Amino acid sequence: MSKSLAASVVCAALLLTAACGLSSAEGPGDPYLTLDHTGTQRHYLVHRPAAPTPGKPAAVLVFHGGGGNPAQMAETSHFNRVADANGFLAVYPEGIDRSWNDGRGADTHAGAAGVDDVGFVAALIDHLIAAYDVDPARVYATGMSNGGMFTQQLGCRLSAKLAAIAPVAGSLPAVHESDCTLAEPLPVLQIHGTADRIVPYEGGVVRVTSGRGGAGTQPVLSVADTQQLWRAENQCPPPVTSRPEARADDGTSVTIETSRCPSNADVVLYTVTNGGHTWPGGDPRLPEALVGPVSWQFDASETIWQFFAAH
Repeated sequence: MSKSLAASVVCAALLLTAACGLSSAEGPGDPYLTLDHTGTQRHYLVHRPAAPTPGKPAAVLVFHGGGGNPAQMAETSHFNRVADANGFLAVYPEGIDRSWNDGRGADTHAGAAGVDDVGFVAALIDHLIAAYDVDPARVYATGMSNGGMFTQQLGCRLSAKLAAIAPVAGSLPAVHESDCTLAEPLPVLQIHGTADRIVPYEGGVVRVTSGRGGAGTQPVLSVADTQQLWRAENQCPPPVTSRPEARADDGTSVTIETSRCPSNADVVLYTVTNGGHTWPGGDPRLPEALVGPVSWQFDASETIWQFFAAH
C-alpha cells in the first residue's frame, strides 16, 4: 500500500465515525423504535410511506455501513423518497457499536462481540409482519459496505424470510463461501465500483474496518466470485451483458450483467467502472479522495426498488 493510500485509509477510518456522528434518533420525523432480542435492546428507524398502497405493504431493510447509523443511511440513500413514491416501508436497523457481525470476526465491533445480528434481523422481520401488517412475501434487504456484506450473509441465512437482496459496495465475506446454502431461491442484485478504495472489487481484505480502524484480516470474495456463487445457488445460466447509455459526464460508466434464473431468482450485477465506495446517485458523505467518485449514471435506490418490485 502506498503512503498516500495508507494516509487516506487512516483518515477514512476517522471520518467514517466523525461523519456519521448524527444520533439515530435525529431522523426526519420518523420513529426510532426498540425491539428486545434475547434480552438486548435493539433499535431501528422506520419510515411509513406518505401514501401507502392498498393491501399489505412491502418492507425494505436498509443496513448502514461500519461507523454509520440509521438516520445517516436514510439521508445517504434517499430511500424514504422511493418509499413514498412506491408505498412501501423503509426500515433502517441499527447495528451494535455502529457495525454488523457479517462473519469477519474482529474486523467489526459486532463481530468481535459475537453479536447475533442474523437472529435480530429474523426477529425484526417477524415483528414488522405482526406490528405493521407487512406482506411476508415482500420483505427485502439492502445495505452498503459492512451493511452490504451483512446483506450478503442474510441472503445465505434467511432466504426463507427474504424475497430478494441488493448489496452495495459489499461482497460476500470469504468465510461464508463454503456454507452459503439457500433454503429457497433468492434474487440478488449487486452494485459495486471498480475504484472502490475500501472493499476491493477484486476481493481481499477490507481496507478500513470498524473493529480495527485500519485494514482488516478476513477477506471478502471478488465481485466475480460472489456473483458466481449466487448464480450457482440459483442454478442460473451465464449472464447477458449490456451497457446503458451514459446519463452524466462524471467519468464513470455502467455495465450490467443479467442472469435470468429459474423461479424468477435472477442474479444481476451493476459494475460501475471508476465508481468508488459510494451509493450511486446518493449523498456523498465523505471526500472523493478517500472513497472514490460517486456515479450519477443511475439512482441506486430507484434501481434496487425496481428489482425488488419485480421479484
